[in-house]
Amino acid sequence: MKNVVIYTKNGCMQCKMTKRYLSEHQVAYEERNINEDPQYVDYLKEQGFRSVPVVMAKEQSPIIGFRPSDLKVLVG
Repeated sequence: MKNVVIYTKNGCMQCKMTKRYLSEHQVAYEERNINEDPQYVDYLKEQGFRSVPVVMAKEQSPIIGFRPSDLKVLVG
């Protein structure tokens, strides 16, 4: 099992689609919502991110936005 973290916000369609993709492909993930936990906003800004979703997995480059072709590397 890969350790996958997805940073999201409320009302974000790309976030919803990314979570759906991961769920449909049985990829376990931890969601960190920046509306519910604002400390994650500072963390993302420090890392140079300006939008969500941001999907982070060990030994993978971060995936920004809903990118099914990039998310495929997390499946299987």
